[in-house]
Amino acid sequence: MNWLIKEEPTHYSFDDLIRDGRTAWTGVRNPLAQKHLQSMRKGDRIFFYHTGDVKSVVGVAKAASAPYPDPADKMGKLYAIEVAPVRGLKSPVTLAAIKADKAFASFPLV
Repeated sequence: MNWLIKEEPTHYSFDDLIRDGRTAWTGVRNPLAQKHLQSMRKGDRIFFYHTGDVKSVVGVAKAASAPYPDPADKMGKLYAIEVAPVRGLKSPVTLAAIKADKAFASFPLV
């Protein structure tokens, strides 16, 4: 399965993920994003999207774990997942290009 995760690059960039080798994807509060996160399975491909001024997919990552309770969530309702880098993209793929591509017409997070 293919997924999309989004982050402001000034907060945590794909280069940060490459440097770290792996990270816990925590703090996801949006209900739809939580639903998708809980559906992820270890090994699933994840497109890493930079928000803000960049608005582009900049790398490919993978789910390095199954979803687990988010340790940062005091209420115990949210889930997190481990994410590991696969490769950066030579050329970022803009949101405009993604929206214009019919292959992504049914992609729920675009």
